[in-house]
Amino acid sequence: MREIHIAERDTGSALNGAAAWGATAPGNWPAPQAAREPNSLPSPPRGRARPLVPAGNRVGPAVVFLYSHDTFGLGHLRRNLAIAERLLESGQFAVHLLTGSPVISQWHLPPGLHVHPMPPVVKTGAERYAARDAAKAFALVKGYRSALILTLALRYRPDVFLVDHAPAGMNGELLPALAMMRRELPDTRIMLGLRDILDSPEIVRATWAEQDIAPLLEQAYDDILVYGSRALFDVVDAYGIAPPTAARVRYCGHVVAADLVRPVSETQAPCWNQTRAQGRPVVLVTAGGGGDGFALMDAYLAACRQTPPGTWHSVIVTGPLMSAAQRDTLSTAAAGRDDIELIDYLTDPLPSLRAADLVIAMAGYNTSAELIAARKRAIIVPRPAPRAEQRLRAALLARLGLVRVIEQGPELAAQLGGAIPAVLAAPPAPEAAWTQLDLNGAERVAAHLTTTLEARAAADLTWETA
Repeated sequence: MREIHIAERDTGSALNGAAAWGATAPGNWPAPQAAREPNSLPSPPRGRARPLVPAGNRVGPAVVFLYSHDTFGLGHLRRNLAIAERLLESGQFAVHLLTGSPVISQWHLPPGLHVHPMPPVVKTGAERYAARDAAKAFALVKGYRSALILTLALRYRPDVFLVDHAPAGMNGELLPALAMMRRELPDTRIMLGLRDILDSPEIVRATWAEQDIAPLLEQAYDDILVYGSRALFDVVDAYGIAPPTAARVRYCGHVVAADLVRPVSETQAPCWNQTRAQGRPVVLVTAGGGGDGFALMDAYLAACRQTPPGTWHSVIVTGPLMSAAQRDTLSTAAAGRDDIELIDYLTDPLPSLRAADLVIAMAGYNTSAELIAARKRAIIVPRPAPRAEQRLRAALLARLGLVRVIEQGPELAAQLGGAIPAVLAAPPAPEAAWTQLDLNGAERVAAHLTTTLEARAAADLTWETA
């Protein structure tokens, strides 16, 4: 892994002002694409070509766009980076990440990834957003993001456009680009990637009905890739996806970083001071980006105050999105305790995750999958609002016998204080329990794109030699 590569700034009139908004776009306009015959893979019956070989006379790997709106936390970013890494390893794809993450410049990225930052926004409630920079009007930020996506799609004419999570994009920002690609770029195969649990089925159905998502899925998307297992959560049934669209749904398995599903090649040091830990069990507390992790960490420190110092060694990773005031409050609460360390954030949490004896975390998609991949003892404290997603996921993992779940509430500190020694002393879950989750989602996404690419190449050869 290497430091971030931000695509070089564009000097053309179409993107003037990009520097002021923190967005960039490189490259030259490629030659127009030539129309191609339909391939043999399942696709909606709209009678248009859906090839995946590089378009027209463009030479080189197929171009893949990954759209990651990144309005809260790090989940979307980390999931897209896991997929980007597998695609780049194959050598068959040029991968471009469109991201609204405010911390993208701090992240280690796969070599060769092109990054196009969008001005960041923040989720303020269910389906409500604001500009992260309070000095900028949300309408203008959204308008710029939407125009940037459209411009980049026209510039690069991607072979694959993979959308993460939001079929219409953040607050509908993808709709102009989707409409343009369906009309002007018929060779682009548009895919939607969904984590399995979005919210309660009732809320998802109501939201999708309000936003007219069903016809959008039918008319705009060629494939729907579910980052989960049908045996654990049937997305088609839960969200009422209609049969014509359901035929294009593929369950890929859960997406995790490559390092978690491959043999460990070298031992990296965890983030804490191992001398201070002095052989005591290490409890790692994390809340992803940290934007909503303060209540959990504050309660954990209260639990530590009720426990004799040195019983275990505490490592609290506050996250890059926690406010400075909240971080200062936690630092004050931990002052004078040699058995408590506060870490601002980790760009590579895997060595610490592997080395910890117990992990206390929220129930985000990535964190949950990583805990299972690392086979860690875990106490999960799901986010109570604004979505039911984390509570549903935590309940599912508890039913599988993989985690201990504690709900947030006034007794959280006391409950943590009682649960930590019990979970540390409990035997690990049996092997069969861990294998209930398929963790090869990123590999299957890459394989699906590669297989489709090969099928398209074979179809072109047949057409050319007929």
